[in-house]
Amino acid sequence: MIAFRIDRRSGVATYLQLVHQVRQALRLGALEPGDRLPTAREVVAAIAINPNTVLRAYRELEREGLVEPRPGQGTFVRRSLSRAAAGADSPLRAEAVAWVARAREAGLEREDIEALTEAALDAEFQVSATGRAITPGAGRPATPGAGPAIPGTPATPAAPPPPARATRRSPQSMEEDT
Repeated sequence: MIAFRIDRRSGVATYLQLVHQVRQALRLGALEPGDRLPTAREVVAAIAINPNTVLRAYRELEREGLVEPRPGQGTFVRRSLSRAAAGADSPLRAEAVAWVARAREAGLEREDIEALTEAALDAEFQVSATGRAITPGAGRPATPGAGPAIPGTPATPAAPPPPARATRRSPQSMEEDT
C-alpha cells in the first residue's frame, strides 16, 4: 500500500500531490492493478488533510482511468503505468540510484539533484513555454562529443544569434540622422 506524504511548502495543491504520488507509484510498479488505495479515512489519519481532498484526488485518478471505486470495498488500481525499464530490478533504475548516491556524496541536497534532473529532462525533451515537450531528443548535442546540454557542464557551441530585426522609423527620425 502507498504511504502519502505532503509538502505544504511546495505551492502544489494537496490533491495534485496525491495524484502525482499515485501516478509515480504506478510507473515504478509499486502499485499494480487490483491493489487497494488507502481509504480517505486512513489518509486523513496519516497526514491530517481534509477527506474531501483525498476524494478529489481519487476522482481525478478515476477520470484518468487509473483507479476505480468499488462501493463498500474501497478504491482499486485499474491499470498500471509501469514499464520494464523502470522496474525495481532494472539496470536503468540501478544506475539512477547510484547516480543519486554520487550526487549526495558530492554534497548536493535534494533540491540540487531535482534541479539537475529537471534540467536534463528539459534538455532531452525540449520543453516549450507551455510545459509541453516539443521534440524528444532535441536537447542532445548535435555532434558526437560536443558535450551534454545540462546547465553547469560543458555545452554544445551556441548557435549564432538571429539577425537583428529591422525597425520602422518615421520620416522625422530619418531626417534627424542627417
